[in-house]
Amino acid sequence: MYLVFLIVGLVLAAVGGERFVRGAVGLSVWLRVPAGIVGATVAAFATSSPELTVGVLSAVEGQSELALGDATGSNMVNLGVVLGVALLFGSISVHRRDVKREVVGFVAAIAILIVSSADREIVQAEGIAMVLIFVAWLVWVIQDARKSRSDISSVAELRKPLIVFDVVFGVSLLIASGRLIVMGAKDLGDVLGWSSFIIGSIVVAIGTSAPELATTVMAARRGHIGVGIGTVLGSNIFNSLLIVGVASGIQPIEVALAPTLIALTIALLATVVVFPSRKGELTIAHGVILISLYAVFVLGLLVAQ
Repeated sequence: MYLVFLIVGLVLAAVGGERFVRGAVGLSVWLRVPAGIVGATVAAFATSSPELTVGVLSAVEGQSELALGDATGSNMVNLGVVLGVALLFGSISVHRRDVKREVVGFVAAIAILIVSSADREIVQAEGIAMVLIFVAWLVWVIQDARKSRSDISSVAELRKPLIVFDVVFGVSLLIASGRLIVMGAKDLGDVLGWSSFIIGSIVVAIGTSAPELATTVMAARRGHIGVGIGTVLGSNIFNSLLIVGVASGIQPIEVALAPTLIALTIALLATVVVFPSRKGELTIAHGVILISLYAVFVLGLLVAQ
């Protein structure tokens, strides 16, 4: 039965997250929120909504390690699978200035997670500090994003009746999916002998990262792949600071140090790969490297487990 819970939960997370992304971004466009702010905040928050749902519910259920695994695993799915696969379809041009803010923010978030995990526990005070740091980062992003001319409407639902439906329907599915995922993941971990962190990093992260995949694919189809990269990196910052911060604020997270450091180190390497060269180009070779890093990530976690 746990497999049914987990599979249905992951499907609902994928569908609910994708609908919520379109509805939330569409609502922002409808309310005439500046495009730069929408791309840097609303889209990134919306694509992280499945991870947030799983994070809160797992912490409430006393499984907060699942939230840490899902957040770090989703970061690698975003970088290694979403961007890696997108680059296999051809080289893209991305200016450093378009992603520099998110790259700096994500590297800082990784550093904060490493320091917080050093004593094998992320306590409530550290979680609150992460949330406050995230709020400070968000203020900086909003101020900087006012200067941006990015076009995020390409990934939004623009028909007003459907905007409301997508937001309500998406949230409903996300709440249901979070509950099912937490229930199924716990039982699957018991059967396989895997920790909640490993289950969250490898299994749950695939389903909760579906909105980032949908956003990046839609952006690429409309010639706005730079928007997709910015959204993915922004989503990783949400995962690392807000979601881990909220989950540990509800319930302290016991950290399995070896797999956590493996996950964070490989995510840092993937971020270096994503940062554009001075020519502003990401090639198919970058995509192959990112996918290879994701394979190393999964193998490393299984060996550590």
